[in-house]
Amino acid sequence: MTSLKPYLIRSIYEWIIDNNLTPHLLVDAGNTNAILPTQFIEDGKIVLNIRPEAIQGLSLGNEEIEFNARFSGKSMHIFTPVTAVLAIYAKENGKGMIFDLEDSDSDEPPPPVKKPVAKPTLRIVK
Repeated sequence: MTSLKPYLIRSIYEWIIDNNLTPHLLVDAGNTNAILPTQFIEDGKIVLNIRPEAIQGLSLGNEEIEFNARFSGKSMHIFTPVTAVLAIYAKENGKGMIFDLEDSDSDEPPPPVKKPVAKPTLRIVK
């Protein structure tokens, strides 16, 4: 089964743009597959402005997000796996979605929880 996360990212991005707000991605910069501007990383995370006027060639794929942007006047190709995205939100009001850290790439459902079997009880009905 495919992950729900990239679909949520795309839909929230569209909602933010439709409301003339500024979409920001919070990315885990510790992901070894990510290509990010290291000078803007704080506490192992980076916030990326993905407003269409600020970037070029945005691709919100099922496995990765990539685009071109300028940082301190220098053009850079940004690449991040979807698994490294921690949140997408609107800068102006903070509305969006925070994602849990994914421990693995599998989207297997959690094992079923066994309910304890209760002993039968009798009661008097009048």
